[in-house]
Amino acid sequence: MAGWYGARGMNRSAKATIAAVVLALALVAVVPLAFVIAIFLMLFGHIVGGLALIGGSILVAGAAVGLAAMAGIRQVRHLRDMLAGRDLRDLRDSGDSRVTRLSHDDYDYLG
Repeated sequence: MAGWYGARGMNRSAKATIAAVVLALALVAVVPLAFVIAIFLMLFGHIVGGLALIGGSILVAGAAVGLAAMAGIRQVRHLRDMLAGRDLRDLRDSGDSRVTRLSHDDYDYLG
């Protein structure tokens, strides 16, 4: 049982992925605000500062989205490997009685 409960908790990689996604969402949400501030800067004569603010905010938000996507792809690959049965197959072949494949008849709620 200890192995099962240890596997259920989030590892460092999952926490880092969640942090990257939250950071990306926050930075993407701030882009329209930066755009409005840049418009006001340009209206008051700071053209270069306004353009730099728009470009910088889009660049940083894009980089954060790319980082979150890369971290998410890594998590999806891990999940796909788990669901493909590689980890479970290894446990089942080793004689571990805790791993059982269920058939269609084992589910009561299916018609």
